[in-house]
Amino acid sequence: MNCLRLPAAALLACLPLAAAALSPLANLGQKIFNDPMLSASGRESCATCHAPGNAFLAPNTRPVQIGGANMNLSGFRNVPAVTYALFNPRQSPAGVPIRGGLQLDGRAMDLVAQAMMPFTSTVEMGNVTTTEVRQRLILRPYLAAFQAIFGATLLRDPDATVRAMGQAIAAYETEGPEFKRFNSKYDATLIGRAKLTPQEQNGQALFNSTTKGNCVMCHNGTGTTTAQMFTNYSYRAVGVPRNWKIPYNQDGVTQPSYVPANGANLGAPNHHYYDLGACGPFRTDLAGQTADCGMFKVPGLRNVALKEAYEHNGVFTSLAQVVDFYNTRDLQPERWYKKADGITPDIPYNDVPIIYQSNIERHPPFQPLPGNKPHLSASEIQDIVVFLCTLTDGYDPANPAAYPYPAQCKAALRP
Repeated sequence: MNCLRLPAAALLACLPLAAAALSPLANLGQKIFNDPMLSASGRESCATCHAPGNAFLAPNTRPVQIGGANMNLSGFRNVPAVTYALFNPRQSPAGVPIRGGLQLDGRAMDLVAQAMMPFTSTVEMGNVTTTEVRQRLILRPYLAAFQAIFGATLLRDPDATVRAMGQAIAAYETEGPEFKRFNSKYDATLIGRAKLTPQEQNGQALFNSTTKGNCVMCHNGTGTTTAQMFTNYSYRAVGVPRNWKIPYNQDGVTQPSYVPANGANLGAPNHHYYDLGACGPFRTDLAGQTADCGMFKVPGLRNVALKEAYEHNGVFTSLAQVVDFYNTRDLQPERWYKKADGITPDIPYNDVPIIYQSNIERHPPFQPLPGNKPHLSASEIQDIVVFLCTLTDGYDPANPAAYPYPAQCKAALRP
């Protein structure tokens, strides 16, 4: 049963069904998800970057994670959430506005395709070929369970073997109750078992107001009768600053062969490498659609307060910083856009080539109000953050004091 489609009044009645025993396929997927011995280093599993103890988000403050055969290579992008990923729509068909898909650029069609990718990623699990992955699987104690489900002959085909592993992980991410808890304070309010504080209520109103925060334009959250994902799964270019802490963003440094040097013919600001999201360099099917350059998938906001790095490149370290950036990006660009020294002002939107900057979002709150005034005050930014904190899973209406309230949420509370 899909709890997402149920009215709020029936939501809690549905959720216990998600706690049923995992199927053999999902149980296998759980073992694969948590097994670092499937990586070239023997030290990285899916759970290394998607920590079960942190709502399957990154377990540290790094903007991007470390991986590779020797666990010494930086990733390219901030770790996306896998909780609630089962509700993500498939990629939209060619010829229509891009929507859905998995990975921050949407290049994975579904959970299976996404789960397969890290095994042979140079900067993640570090296996060079699917044959390497198969050889590691053969040595694992759950090989018999794999063969019982897929048959021993499948192992003759390395590509099919890795796809089967992806199917098992996808089953785990679909069946596992920990991936679809729907037990935040916000969810409890939908069924009348909790009430938002005045500050949380004001934050929700600001979140939904098209003349204030206008978060709802992309992070749909106005519904009161169904569980919300707080995303419309669209793609947007918000022009976040270039994150110079990602080594591949440093100009003048000899880049490894696996780093796409895609900036040579793109002009100012003349960086050798850009992460352009939907139009490349890792997604290739939209490479010719320049109207999509700089766009990344709008993430869902459930458990967002548990993150410690934000945006596709992890350039921000708190929700307050993210909302402040949206509020003052075009009003005070000198605050946000710096050169590699972290001091000297840089051009606005310094991580998007000028030829693609027309793709950047201009709707409120990015554009300032008449008289060069921001849409949100400092206290209103705090209120939005406090509302976003109610989307953290683990709220018990019978014991609200035990709610695992993230540290940045406590910092935003008004006395």
